[in-house]
Parts: sequence; structure tokens; C-alpha cells
Amino acid sequence: MIPDHLIDEVRDRADIVEMIGELIPLKRAGKDFRALCPFHNEKTPSFYVVPSKGFYKCFGCGESGDVFSFLMKQQGLSFTDAVRQVAARVGVEIPRWEGPRAEEDPHRRLYEAVSFAADFFERMLREPAGEHALRYLRKREVTDEAIARFRIGYAPDDWQGLRSAAHKHGIEDDVLLDAGLIKESERGGEPYDRFRNRLMFAVADVGGRVVAFGGRVLASGDQPKYLNSPETPIFHKGMLLYGLNWSRNAIRREGAALVVEGYMDYVALASRDVENVVAGMGTAMTPEQANLLARYAGRALLLYDSDTAGSRATFRTADALLKAGVHPLVVPLPPGEDPDSLVRKGGAAALRPYLDEAIDVLERKLQMLEERHYFDDIDGARRALDRLLPTIRATVDPALRDIYIGRVAQRIGVTRETLEEELRAGAGRDAPAGAPVDARSRARPRMEPVAEDLRQRDAEERLFVLLLIRDPDRLAAAREMVAPTDLRDPVYRTIYRALLEGSTGDLDSAARERLAMLEKDGTDIVDADRSFEDAVASIHRRGLFLQLDGINLRMKRQADDADVLLTERMRLLDQLRALPAELGHKRSPRYGRLRTHGPAEPTAPDVDD
Repeated sequence: MIPDHLIDEVRDRADIVEMIGELIPLKRAGKDFRALCPFHNEKTPSFYVVPSKGFYKCFGCGESGDVFSFLMKQQGLSFTDAVRQVAARVGVEIPRWEGPRAEEDPHRRLYEAVSFAADFFERMLREPAGEHALRYLRKREVTDEAIARFRIGYAPDDWQGLRSAAHKHGIEDDVLLDAGLIKESERGGEPYDRFRNRLMFAVADVGGRVVAFGGRVLASGDQPKYLNSPETPIFHKGMLLYGLNWSRNAIRREGAALVVEGYMDYVALASRDVENVVAGMGTAMTPEQANLLARYAGRALLLYDSDTAGSRATFRTADALLKAGVHPLVVPLPPGEDPDSLVRKGGAAALRPYLDEAIDVLERKLQMLEERHYFDDIDGARRALDRLLPTIRATVDPALRDIYIGRVAQRIGVTRETLEEELRAGAGRDAPAGAPVDARSRARPRMEPVAEDLRQRDAEERLFVLLLIRDPDRLAAAREMVAPTDLRDPVYRTIYRALLEGSTGDLDSAARERLAMLEKDGTDIVDADRSFEDAVASIHRRGLFLQLDGINLRMKRQADDADVLLTERMRLLDQLRALPAELGHKRSPRYGRLRTHGPAEPTAPDVDD
């Protein structure tokens, strides 16, 4: 945590014109400076830097902030990293705060074993036994720089290679087994290496610590093409995205992530200057992976294979992303091509035209249904609707959901009211993309997922309160952003009110018990500032949803007030649509998006050419 007085000192010393001018060309405009905005496409400059007040403002897209927020937005830095970068330039020393001494990590030995294995595999790639693996990489045009950067290695064709080497370094079988590096023999013999004669990819967590491996087979046979580490205490496959540790800043900077299927696709793109990319480690993205990606980007471009399996994975991944609030688009690739083959032929430029043609996932579904003549008759249209409904149901963004409903209603030829009733009824909601739907399922009413909704709400409010307990300095900002009545859970509401009032000693028994559990919570939150912003946004969004539900119910019951209620409904939808922009527009230098009143922003400055 950087003390506020140091943050203020760094900001005061920084020359915002010099800092921004190193990244984009500025031209003097009277007392201020202007440029083409780096955050949106424009032909006439509307981006102004105001040195007298220490901030920038774009009158085209609305982006504004100080020197820290510019670096965060333009370079994908965290707030802390932005402050440290500016501090190094202006000569302010920022001490490294190590925090209270923690107990020894109970998984330390597992991390050490996996780290040893990563070094072992890298070393084996350069040994004679790994020559054929290195030739394979050369054939795929993977450079030495990429091999080193992404820690690519080779598991020798030896049942005891890694195990024997680990024993020489004092790493015993129980640790290797727990780390998923060796397996017990089913015949009662010695344990043996899990990975043999495979090209090895080190899998790291978001912080960059190696936790597992993915191995690609190098010999033909009945082995699976890819073999991942099993679930271990330090590795949960469905909760990590390969490459996010290297690409997260680029993804945050671009506001979009390219999602590819495998390790080689990732390496091919990331080593050829396509940096905002991640890869899954299975056929489709899990909800946990989608939520992780949502912390860094609002859009995802899916570059999966165009065969049947690839299309199925594309739509399952898209639904997971829509549920996480990420807008998925499908990138149509030529038959027989994948991201790796494209960039090997023509570099990043060869991929760009296909990225520019990325199409919304619902539009892609409509295209495919059209190509297969689903809309030629009534029965086909009915079956097409069953394939479109899961995508609409998965969409949590109210504006995008509203657009989807209108688009599908228009294409199928039904009214919005009929489609909304169908969504509530839950017809075919569990059918996978492209699967037939039992018509009898349409007769069964859907049980609204109340319990799931409550769990999601509790998780958001729990995270909000937990972050306040861990860092009481956030309370001043929280007071301006969230009222106690905004929390729906009565216990979290009581704790939050007590934290604001500094009176946690007067809590009732239920609140005391919950507070004690939170204080003991050891969950590792990688990006606390971003998590705090997300929790606040979710609380506001949920409150607006509740108001919208009330309006929708009144519209059904009070036809005489329809015009007034429709106006109110549109106002709420506009608020929901503008919520992320509003939170991003008013940023605190420490806590991100706030609803506080800062210094007045400038009107459009006078321009002297």
C-alpha cells in the first residue's frame, strides 16, 4: 500500500505533458495541448491535456483523468505500478511494503517441485534426448526467444527421468505425487513419470508462478494429443487461463482478449506481437475462467476451429462469457486454417483482416441457421428458436440482452412479448448448441434460479465487506459509493454500517460470527483494487435490476400508466448501460471508479492554431 502523501507528491511533481507526450504526439493549443485521442478512433483531435490542472480530457469519448489513470488505461498498468513508474521518473522513492510476516506457505514444497520440473524440462530440451522435440519446434517456427519466454521444455522418453533427478535434489515421491508429476504404478511397482516424450508447456497462475504443465505428444500412438497436470492443491484447471500471466496487461490495455484453443496457438500469436491473447485448457471455457477474463476485458474474440467440435466449443464458451458480462465475437477463419498457421504464413498482419470481420455470437448463430435452411418453414423456425434461446438467457448485460431479444424476435417473426414469455418458460435452456430439443420440455415451466441469484449476490457483498476489513483505508471511498441500504444481506449490511461507524464491538451475535469468519478468511485476492471496483459495480447494477423488475411488473398490471412506466424503464436501461462508463469516468487515484465530486472538469478549451 502506497501512502496517500507519497501519491500526492508524485502527482504534484509529475509533468503530465511530458509523460503523455512521450506516448502520443501533442500539439500546443493555447495554454493546453491536444492530440488525436489514443482511446478511440477519430480524425479531428478532441483529446486535451491541461497542465495547469494536471489532467487530460477527451471530448469525443469522455475519457479523463490524471497521469496515473492515463498510464493505467494506455499501458494496462495497475494503479500501484503506474504510481511507481511515475515516481521513478520524478525521483520519489516508494518503499516496498512487505506486510505482516505470514506463516509459511503450506504448499511451498509443491511450488518448489513444480519449479524444479520446469527447469528440468527446459534443460532436457537442449540435451541430445530432446533433439527431435527441438526440431519439431523449429518446424513450427518457434524461436529461441519464444522457447525461453514461455518456458517450453521436453519430458524425456524415460519412465524415471524426472523422478530420479528430483530425488537427487531431495524432492521425495510424496511431494512429486501431490504435485501431479509422477503416478503410482497400478501393478504395485515403483512410481513413474506422468509426462514422457512430450513437448512441455509451463502453466502459471496470474502472478506468474508455475503451477502445472501441459504436454503435447511427439510420437504417434494411442496416447492423447495433449495431457495436462491433474488437479492438485495448487492447480485447478478450470480456474486458470494459459498465458494470462503474460498477456493480462495487453488485454486490459486493448479492452479485448483473443481466445484460442491450445498452447501452440497461444505461443504462435504471442511471439508475433499479438499480445492480448489467452488459451483455454479444455474444450470450452468454464464459468470460473470466464469470470477471471472479465476482470481484464469487456470483449472476447473467439478463434476456435470451424469444425463441429470447434463450433460447439465456441458457443459453450460464448455462453460462459455472456454470463460473466463479456461480449463474445466469433472470428471466422478459412477452412483448414488456424491462428498458428495464419501467423506463420504472414505474421500478425495475416490475422488482422479476420479479426476485423469478427461477428457477434448471436449473429453467427443466425448465419449458421440460415445456411442450414432453418428459416424455410415453421418447424425449422421453432427449432432455430430453441438453439438461440440459451444465448439470450446467458446474457447478463441488459442492453445487449434487449438487442438480442429484438433481433431474434424480428428474424423468427414473433413478438417481443412472446419471446420474453418463452425465455421465462425456460424451453430448451439446458440443450447444448446444435442439439435437438424435446418439444415436451416447452410445456414444463422453468423454476427461476433464486438460490443461484442469492449466492451470486452474497458473493459480491461478501467480497465488498472483506476488502473493507482488510484495508480500512477504503472506507472513506466506500462511504461515498455504497449506502448500507444498498446491501441486500442483512448481516453484511449490519457489518458494513458498523465499519463505517467504527463500532464493530456492538454487533449482534450473527454479525459477530460472520465478522470473525471474514477476519480469518485467507483467500488470495490477486488484484484487490480491481476486485473492489467490480464488487461496487455489481452492487449498483443489482439495485438497478431490482428497480427494473418492479417497473416490468407494474407495466403488466397497470396498462393506463404504460407511457410513464415505459419512460422510466428506458431511463433505468440507460443507467445500466452507462454504469461502467460512469464508474470509469469518475476515478479516484487510489480506489478507481468513484461517485465523489472531484475538481471541475474543463469546458472545451479555446484553441489557438
